This record gives sequence, structure tokens and C-alpha cells, in this order.
Amino acid sequence: MHILYINHYAGSPRHGMEFRPHYMAKHWLRMGHDVTVVAATASHLRQKSPDIVQDMGEEMVEGVRYVWLKTPAYKANDLRRVLNMASFVASLYRFRKRLVQMFKPDTVIASSTYTWDIFPARTIARLAGAKLVFEVHDLWPLSPMQLGGMSRFHPFIVSLQMGEDYACRHADAVVSMLPYADGYLCGRGMHRDKFHYVPNGIDFSEWHSGGEALPAPHRALLDDCGRRGEFVVCYAGSHGISDALDVLIDAALAVRNHPITFMLVGQGPEKARLREKVEKMGLKNMHFLDPIPKSAIPELLRSADCLYIGGMNQPLYEFGISPNKLMDYMAAGRPIVSAFQGRNDLIRAAGCGFSVGAEDAASIARAIVRLMEMPAQERERLGAAGKEYVRANHDYTHLARKFLQVL
Repeated sequence: MHILYINHYAGSPRHGMEFRPHYMAKHWLRMGHDVTVVAATASHLRQKSPDIVQDMGEEMVEGVRYVWLKTPAYKANDLRRVLNMASFVASLYRFRKRLVQMFKPDTVIASSTYTWDIFPARTIARLAGAKLVFEVHDLWPLSPMQLGGMSRFHPFIVSLQMGEDYACRHADAVVSMLPYADGYLCGRGMHRDKFHYVPNGIDFSEWHSGGEALPAPHRALLDDCGRRGEFVVCYAGSHGISDALDVLIDAALAVRNHPITFMLVGQGPEKARLREKVEKMGLKNMHFLDPIPKSAIPELLRSADCLYIGGMNQPLYEFGISPNKLMDYMAAGRPIVSAFQGRNDLIRAAGCGFSVGAEDAASIARAIVRLMEMPAQERERLGAAGKEYVRANHDYTHLARKFLQVL
């Protein structure tokens, strides 16, 4: 089978997030299929941009073929990001015939978080006589409406809704990372038989290799905490509105008299504001560090005593959650504090930590202190339970085969 996987933000271990298309493609290649990932050159999620001069260029990454479409750079959630999206969609239309001629797809997957790519994806699928799959990460436009407070009458939101409705009506299959999104999508015109749940996952082969050493600032902070006997709480990932990191700052304030250090590793549009807030509050127990290569993530997470993940208190999460970072957290074998209001609770299902209410700083603080005061052997037991759960349910070897059954 020839698979064309369109994902604006697709990354790789070489470039940074997001990783799902890369791992799906690697496993499909091992199963004997031909895969091409089509992505934009500019993304706010990546640590490194591809070195592409022309408007369309190819690159091989760990055996996976990438086709990069040149798009303008941007940094924040502003008009420049919207222009970046529009540029990518326009390039898909521009190169549609070349993509069909070069790669002769049997299946075209539209998977760019936002929904505009469904229109050129269907055009490409029709030219190739291929099947069309709509992959749902977050529910857009519901996410920017509920998390970003945008009006449903905003032109941007209206255009996204048109894309989602079009995808629900015209895709041959809908693959969602959210287990309970089918009810919502059926209300947008999807036939229930089209729906398939394939969550996010992890490639355990990376966790068995040596990996990359941590950068000096990260290693130094962990070593200092070790010498002082401090309990380290780590957050690794994007610093955006939906991550609700203000609440973690409030929790850090509540436990400032305990021997607890918080380290936040990553980047995102909210990072500068969050750092300024911590400085104004005079918090000495919270540290912001630069993002690190994916190959160094295992060492970072294993070096912490507790891992944190959270989100806003929004009904959006009733459709389920499937964060990439949670898979890494569980694979690291460390106890987790999760502050989500989601319908599916992987922490409780795995028995690998504590789940508390979203945006509840007091409960987050109590859970962290409870873990700190717990015997180390009990923390190890919690971490091991998470590792076993993610290995059994979220290994990409299994998930790629499940996705392939849909195709």
C-alpha cells in the first residue's frame, strides 16, 4: 500500500515534535508499505526546522520519506500562524498533481490538527483514486473556542467548522486519538461506522537505547537537588494556554516551605509570561529550562521523583485525552500527578499516581506532598505500574497495526 500522510506539524527525533506520523510511518514501512509524510517547514512545535531551500523538498529521516512544503515562519498564536496554515494548504493544492504522480497513494490521511487540509487532501485522493482518512487530534474548532475563548461566529472558526463538517461527510474513515469523540462527530455528519479509536503511543525501542546525555543546566539542577535531598517534580512539554501551568505555579507557592523543586522543560507561547510571573512572585522553587532532544527525554524523566501533567477545566476533555507526554511519563516508570477533568483517566486505569481535579492547585499540592512523604519503594511500585500499562496498551507496534487495519 502507498500511504500519503499529510500533517502540517509532523516532526521526527531529528526535528522535534510532533512524533506520531514518524512512528506510524516507521512501523508501516517495516510491514512492507510505502509511506510519505507531507509537512510544513515551519512549526512552533519543532526544535529544528528542515533545511529546505526550494518550495518543495524531500528528506529521509530514519528511513521515513518526508516531503517538506515551504511555509513562512511564526512564533505565536497570531495572524502569522494563520498565514502559515494557509500557505501549507495552498502548497498542497499547488503540488497536488506532483504528489500523485510521484507517490501514487492508495490512501491519503489528513492529520493537521486544524481542518483546512481536508480539502486539498480529498482533491489529492480523488486524483489518485485513493481512500481518504481524517485523523482527529484535538477537536477543532471546538478546542480554540473552549480553550481560547473564540466566538463561533469568528471567520476563522467558521472556516474550521466547514472543514470538520466536510471531513465528517466525505472521509472514508475517521481515526481519533480521543476515545469518546464519536458522539460529537456524529453530530457533525459522520456515520458512526466510520469511527476508529487509535490513541497516542510510544516507541519503546528508544527507551532501551543509551539515549543522549542531558544538557549541562538540566543535569546541574538535578544534581544540586540530589545533594540537598529535594524532591523533584518535572513537567516536560509545551507551555501553552491549554497546559494550565499557572495552576502548577500556584501549587509550587503552596509547598514553598517543603523541600520540593519544580523543573519545567520545554517551550511555547506562554513560557515568557509564566517565567515573569514566577519572578514577580519571588518563587525560588520553580525553574524554567530549555527544551531538550527527544533522545534525552528518558534520562530527564527518570531523574525526577514525580511527573506532572494538567489541563484546563473544560467540558472539551469529556471526549477523552491522549497526550503524547503522558506516554513518555508512564514509560519512564515514575509516579504521576495528573490534573485533568477528562472522561478517560489513564492514571487511575494504570494505578500509577494520583488524579486530581483540573485547575485545583490545592489538590495538586497535596498530591505532590503525599508522594514526597511516601516510601521510595511505594513510589517505585506506582511507576512500574504505569510502565507496564503503557507497554501493554500504547506501544506503536500495536497501534500501527491497529491503524493499518482501518486503512
